[in-house]
Amino acid sequence: MTKAAAESKKARRTSLWVSSTYFTEGLPYMIVRFISTVFFTDLGVREALLGFINFLGIPWNLKFIWAPFLDIFGTKRGWMIRIQAAITATVFIIACLAGFAQSGTDGHMLRAVGFLFIALAFISATNDIAIDAYYMEGLTDKQGQAAYSGLRIMAYRLAVIYSRTVIVAIAGFINWFWGFTAGSLTMGAFFVGHAFLLPRFEAERTGDGRHWREKLREFGESFISYLKQDRIAVVLAFIVTYKLGDELLFAMNTPFLMRELGVTKPQIAWLGGLVGAISAIAGAMLGSWWIKKVGLRRAIWPITLLMNVNIWAYVFLAWFKPSAATHEGIMLIAAVHGYENIAAGLGNIALMIYLMRLCMAKYKAGHFAIGSAIMSVGANVIGGFSGVIVENIGYTNLFILSFFAALPSMILLFFTPMHEE
Repeated sequence: MTKAAAESKKARRTSLWVSSTYFTEGLPYMIVRFISTVFFTDLGVREALLGFINFLGIPWNLKFIWAPFLDIFGTKRGWMIRIQAAITATVFIIACLAGFAQSGTDGHMLRAVGFLFIALAFISATNDIAIDAYYMEGLTDKQGQAAYSGLRIMAYRLAVIYSRTVIVAIAGFINWFWGFTAGSLTMGAFFVGHAFLLPRFEAERTGDGRHWREKLREFGESFISYLKQDRIAVVLAFIVTYKLGDELLFAMNTPFLMRELGVTKPQIAWLGGLVGAISAIAGAMLGSWWIKKVGLRRAIWPITLLMNVNIWAYVFLAWFKPSAATHEGIMLIAAVHGYENIAAGLGNIALMIYLMRLCMAKYKAGHFAIGSAIMSVGANVIGGFSGVIVENIGYTNLFILSFFAALPSMILLFFTPMHEE
């Protein structure tokens, strides 16, 4: 075999494991954060409790706390395979319980499913840690990591589209047992493939005292150095509030569409899986091009205004209430939903690039983990009470409140340091 042929074969193998691992990072996240909301909404759970589902995002905010401990024993590959086996089993148990829960009146069954989703959230957040670390073990040079970053994002987005379309559509056309079973079988197929085919990049570790001390020292230095950056209080406030309005709007988006506008599960599969996901990708691509062309400092202001002002489009939907049962109504809903996701994609990429610019060269991975963990803390905590807000003031006022929740980040833009490369 020639050198060129060997390199081509290695590139194909790398593309395969990068794609498969990041698909299995996106799938359980979507089951926890999106499918759970559709499920509980469909079964008639009241709005206040639906809002609490947003608290399931907190394990992803806190995952950097226990991330160093995956370095102490075993390998990232070993952790990943065991965790994915646990995800497969947990989702199947949820499928079985969902098959018995025919309505929101079965409180005991729904509580059991709720506790399983809490467990699945912590397991899935740990799955993210293992996959990201495995990626850095397999591609040790920065050029290699950058070369496959687009493939990572694409595989993750495919998992988003698959979850929102296939799983929700199966639940809509058949029932929730088969919807969740499809998710479990998909995860199980990847688990088996990973167990037999994933390359091994690192040797088993024994977790000796020196290894413990080194990892904990590195973790401490990374965290402290992050907090020593210029105007860190303003920076942290900006990161926490930047997506607050947009995320508060999305916190009750699914219940609003299904209950207020009459969107069915097959329509949710189309809206979320195709219209929403494709629009978000388009927004991210447009934002990347924009920032590359004019720089972060000049692009972030118009991007932020677009992201936040468009919240009023959802205020219009809540006031006008077009019916999803009519062709004109579902087209109007799709147009507003797509427009909102384009703006959200713009904001997401702007925040991600800002977080990357904050990372010091020595602690890039640790600093980005800290920034990405805290960026949705405010949204998850406040979003958890969004259902209570809806029950008290309604969806229209919730969306108006979302706009006012976005104002602090726009004020902080005047004082937040912007780093250009």
